[in-house]
Amino acid sequence: MKTQEAVLNNRTEKERLRINSRSLWSNYVKYRYMYLLVIPGFLFFVIFKLVPMWGLLIAFKDYNPIVGFLNSPWVGLKFFSEMFADEHFYIMLRNTLLINIFGLVFFFPVPILLAIMLNEVRHEVFKRINQSLVYMPHFLSWVVIASLTFFILSVDVGLINKLIRLLGMKPYSFLNDVNLFWGLLTAQSIWKDAGWGTIIFLAAIAGVNTERYEAAVVDGASRFRQIWHVTLPAIRPTIVILLILRLGHMTDVNFEQVLLMMNPLVRDVGDVFDTYVYNNGILRGMYSVGVAVGFFKGLVGLALVMASNYVVKKMGHEGIY
Repeated sequence: MKTQEAVLNNRTEKERLRINSRSLWSNYVKYRYMYLLVIPGFLFFVIFKLVPMWGLLIAFKDYNPIVGFLNSPWVGLKFFSEMFADEHFYIMLRNTLLINIFGLVFFFPVPILLAIMLNEVRHEVFKRINQSLVYMPHFLSWVVIASLTFFILSVDVGLINKLIRLLGMKPYSFLNDVNLFWGLLTAQSIWKDAGWGTIIFLAAIAGVNTERYEAAVVDGASRFRQIWHVTLPAIRPTIVILLILRLGHMTDVNFEQVLLMMNPLVRDVGDVFDTYVYNNGILRGMYSVGVAVGFFKGLVGLALVMASNYVVKKMGHEGIY
């Protein structure tokens, strides 16, 4: 009797798997054009993201490009031990995290506020002009941004210091002040990319059901109340996802920006992991050290994404997965 039941259960399981495979294949056929659209992006991530990951093994070898990867000796965790033992490592960690915290606190909310304000503009021509104006700085290179900053803040030719001299006061070296360096980087990022960051939030706001606003108007809600009780809750999932992704890049800074703005007087607050990799990993040929630092950055970013996603889900919001 048990044998017959087992045979029937096995047959039922096989039939269920056969039905599932047929339905799965029918879905592939039905949405074949959508899958074709996914293929280029999938190949991009495989070729440029997954395949190069074998290079992480260089962090565990004393890599010499002359003898090649296979002939370079294994050293295990030597470079990681040296990295954590170096006092300069913790200075770079402090600088990297604080620059990103400044960006998280002051830069991240700006695109949300800009998107809400642009959405409240009712004159279409004026709205499009303002959108174009806030988008334009994104297309400028960091070389141009750094040059403009020098032109405005430098001691010799800076416009602000020229005004200070006209007022009879002593000029101030803004670019060499260690207390202003992190704030200066954040201000540059806000001016350059805040407008561009509004695109995602404007798209999220455009998807809000207009009936919600109509119901809020019927209830007597003002424009501010509509924003607070309708707009912000509707775009909260977008804000949460972008916040999680932002936390995953807490060990990354804009290398080009920092390199252009840094000088010997602000090196103690401007030296970050990316500049360290450039100066030691590339210029000095210490490739294994550079890869070890990159490996550490990746692990920290992964841990931050996992932790923030877990916290967000525990708070009752939708995470990434």
